[in-house]
Amino acid sequence: MENITSAISVQVDSQDKEMANDILKSLGLNMSTYVNMAIKQLLYTNGLPFEVKNPINNEKNNLTEIIKEKSTKKYDDYTSMPNLAEFMK
Repeated sequence: MENITSAISVQVDSQDKEMANDILKSLGLNMSTYVNMAIKQLLYTNGLPFEVKNPINNEKNNLTEIIKEKSTKKYDDYTSMPNLAEFMK
């Protein structure tokens, strides 16, 4: 059975494309090969082959967890409480 190919057109930031092409060239690849590899991995994993996160939200969530963890400590009075710099350690 003959493989039939199909063209894909995407809009990409010019600088991002240039930097990506430079990286791919240093790896001996071109954009078409990379896109085909990415699609094969998408099919192989039945999803994105990498974790997708919002680093800003993750920092906020981590900070919230730290505050919750450290704020559960009980103090006898305000003089025994750490200052804010110690609290964030």
